[in-house]
Amino acid sequence: MKNCILLIFIVLCAINASAQQYLLSGRITDQQNNLIPFSSVYIKNSTYGTTSNEDGAYQFKLNPGTYSVIYRVVGYNEKIVSVTIADHDEQLNVQMQDEVFATNRVASVYQKNHDAGDTIMKQVIKKRKYYIEEATSYSCAVYIRGVQRLLSAPKSLLSPAVRQTLDLDSNGRGILYQSESLSDLSFQKPNKVREITIAKKTSGINTAFSYNKAADLQVNFYQNVFAINGLSTRGFVSPVAAFAGIFYRYKLLGTSIENGRTIDKIQVIPRRGHGQYFEGNLYIVEGDWRIYAADLYVTNKMSNINLIDTLQIKQQYIAVTDSVWMPASVQFNFKGKVLGFRFGGYYNTIYNNYKINPTFPDRFFTGEILKVDTTANSRKEDYWASARPVPLTKQEARDYQKKDSIAALKKTDQYLDTLQHHKNHINYPGYLIFGYHASNRSEKDSLYIFPFIQTFYYNTVEGFGINAKITYTHVLDSLRAYSITPDVRYGFSNKILSANMYGEYRNDPFHNAKFFAGFGSDVLDLNNVGTRSLYFNTLSTLLSENNYVKYYRSHYGMFGYQREILNGVLLNGNLSYSSRSQLYNTAFGKFKDVKDREFTSNNPLAPPGTPPNDHSELFPDNQALVFAASAIITFDQQYETRPTGKFNLPSKYPTLTVNYRKGIKNAFGSDVDYDFASVDISQNNIRLGLTGFSSFKISAGGFFNNDKLYYMDYNHFLGNQGLTFDPTYVGSFHFLPFYTYSTNGAFLEAHYQHNFAGSIFNRIPLLRKLKLEELIGANFLTTKGNTNYREFYIGVQRLIFRVDYGISYAGNQKYIQGFRIFYGIR
Repeated sequence: MKNCILLIFIVLCAINASAQQYLLSGRITDQQNNLIPFSSVYIKNSTYGTTSNEDGAYQFKLNPGTYSVIYRVVGYNEKIVSVTIADHDEQLNVQMQDEVFATNRVASVYQKNHDAGDTIMKQVIKKRKYYIEEATSYSCAVYIRGVQRLLSAPKSLLSPAVRQTLDLDSNGRGILYQSESLSDLSFQKPNKVREITIAKKTSGINTAFSYNKAADLQVNFYQNVFAINGLSTRGFVSPVAAFAGIFYRYKLLGTSIENGRTIDKIQVIPRRGHGQYFEGNLYIVEGDWRIYAADLYVTNKMSNINLIDTLQIKQQYIAVTDSVWMPASVQFNFKGKVLGFRFGGYYNTIYNNYKINPTFPDRFFTGEILKVDTTANSRKEDYWASARPVPLTKQEARDYQKKDSIAALKKTDQYLDTLQHHKNHINYPGYLIFGYHASNRSEKDSLYIFPFIQTFYYNTVEGFGINAKITYTHVLDSLRAYSITPDVRYGFSNKILSANMYGEYRNDPFHNAKFFAGFGSDVLDLNNVGTRSLYFNTLSTLLSENNYVKYYRSHYGMFGYQREILNGVLLNGNLSYSSRSQLYNTAFGKFKDVKDREFTSNNPLAPPGTPPNDHSELFPDNQALVFAASAIITFDQQYETRPTGKFNLPSKYPTLTVNYRKGIKNAFGSDVDYDFASVDISQNNIRLGLTGFSSFKISAGGFFNNDKLYYMDYNHFLGNQGLTFDPTYVGSFHFLPFYTYSTNGAFLEAHYQHNFAGSIFNRIPLLRKLKLEELIGANFLTTKGNTNYREFYIGVQRLIFRVDYGISYAGNQKYIQGFRIFYGIR
């Protein structure tokens, strides 16, 4: 019995010893003992590795055994060191040798009158498609680490309070933001992706841009055009693109032998002084003609990128199998300057444990490209200390520790009380345009007061008026919340008081589900898709004597429900009952008289010249019971699943919307009897290579039963009258009158817009630095009785500012031409 127990004990000890892992760590330096940051370190004949941190320190865990460890970094010769892991942690410091590339290659070996680099890159480009297709699927583990730093700041703006809040030194330097994540990434051609984030940590204030999932940092220079999210609306030409020879020339800087392979160092040189091009070096495996490593960068001077001045992209490939190579690491380094503030940082990605062409279960790829585990954001520091493949620098560790301490302080009652008082302090200029938001300590209860410019108004129907509107929101738990929006409106001229309430109950964020209901009375726009806001209609009425918007009175009740029944299929339905009555102009005040202009009737169909106090009948008092439904179908809908719900992403394919509306006769005294149906197909931001992106919308439909309906039941269009317009929706017009084309018959409308994203102005020195985006577009509408309305326009925009010039035609006649502007206020 004793021998048996002893044997079991020995076996258990052996199993424990074999399962024990030990830490291999050290520092990587150059020949002058300077630390080398972000070196790739991995085990030969495997895909397990890491990188060094900014201080040149690296670490990873190994089982006992003997390993060949490969050290690689751009600018130095590859180094292979044999190390034995016994029964304790091992430290191995490595000194790298500066890369030495032989320059005795004779260009004529390749082609006469050409640099050898051009000839080598032609071979690489020929095999570009092969390398895109060589791995039909794979899975791997991904670690992403990002740091954003403030490098310097104007002394005049660095108050002690600012330095303390941002944890900056006296020179304005410090870490603003840190993030890291651990994920499992799976891919299958042509474009199926699924990533599961198992751990995620962020700290600080994100001031530039953030890449927190592997898909954001996928770098494939074998693709023709390489997009960099957040930095440019245009793509960048890859140096390995099929047509790269038009945009680049190449120079062979030398060759070296790395692990038995001949590596060519190729300088990438843009042929033009400005454009969406890379500069830097590519390292090519001769014979295989594949990318071994990349050290490329884009600059604001060359490409007019946003936010930053320089972005450097470094990439290391490793052989996963004898024929398949995959990225071992990708690094983004960036620097920039805004208003005297200099900032910089990096995002470092490590790929581990590749499996090539694995067998995925059926329905493994469902459109869910990212799933964040429910425990991902709650991992403790002991977990990160064990799982983190790249050690923190002293500064990074200190920053985490301090911000974690601050986070703990922010949970105290005293801090929450102070924070609540500070957050709820009203900013009057902000309230004027954006409204006012306040919440309690737990943020479960919040109140939003609508902007001042939407609260006080003037129109010719109500005169001066008040529209007091607030929204109260209560969060029940992480998945359920409801909101209530009461609205009180009073016109001082017609002395009509309206009061209504709208509410929503969101109970399933994973299916975009909600119940909604409303009831009360209101003064509504006869065009139910919208015309001008209260603010702009007030300005045009008082300053220009243009009372564009026409109103009617409604007492109503409605309720509805929406839910995504399948991924990419959202259904919405509602039933409403309303009692409608006509309104007339009662106020004719204005700040000044405008020559040859006077107010118009509140009846939009009244003929020109009708006096503004006209009381002609547009419709009699009536009641309407209406059922409306829609189905929004997004093809190949991709989405992210987080603990708080499902978040749909823009699709690469068009969205189809089917609408139906039924006027139900006689029920509850309803007067209406009609059936309306329409179909929309639309898509935004269709990337067209280097020339920007396009958007379009096409709609068609009509009334297949119009026995009884009134003007507000017509199908209306998003027109525009006046100098300002809202370009944020592609289905809008520049010059279309708000009411003239509203129809009770069939219609067809089409909209197209292309944003060149600076590809034209970038060629003009005086305009290049303005970073303007050029636009062209066209709108078309034909309805029963008003056929072939067309608009054509050109425009420029920068951020929220846009100016268009266009011309419109009604039938065969020119209608209106002129400028339209937008400056962020709707």
